[in-house]
Amino acid sequence: MLYAILCYHDEQITSNWSAEHDAAVIARLKRVHGKWSDQFGPIARLMPSSSATVLRKSDGAVLDGPYAETKEQLLGLYIVDIADLAQGLEIARDLTRANPGGAYELRPIMSYYPDGAAADDDTHT
Repeated sequence: MLYAILCYHDEQITSNWSAEHDAAVIARLKRVHGKWSDQFGPIARLMPSSSATVLRKSDGAVLDGPYAETKEQLLGLYIVDIADLAQGLEIARDLTRANPGGAYELRPIMSYYPDGAAADDDTHT
């Protein structure tokens, strides 16, 4: 089953990491990635929320920056192909040991289009 592991953290903390600290966190995360390489699909590390542009669906307004004012922002995501939620939590715990702070949200994926084209049905591949 496909899950998204959404990575949240306080950008005021992560954006102030030194280059050395950031590199050390990435090195620890890469060890976790290696451990779970058979389960990992795409991985994305997002630019800061200040670089976001939002199209508000209710009125079509285009806004600079994040949509929600929250302490923790979405910083990245993993797509994982796992047996069940328990395995996803095991991966998230490994990621937490590598990069403490913030939160990981696990959410089942309803539809997944790896080639970017929507299929006729909402099944994932």
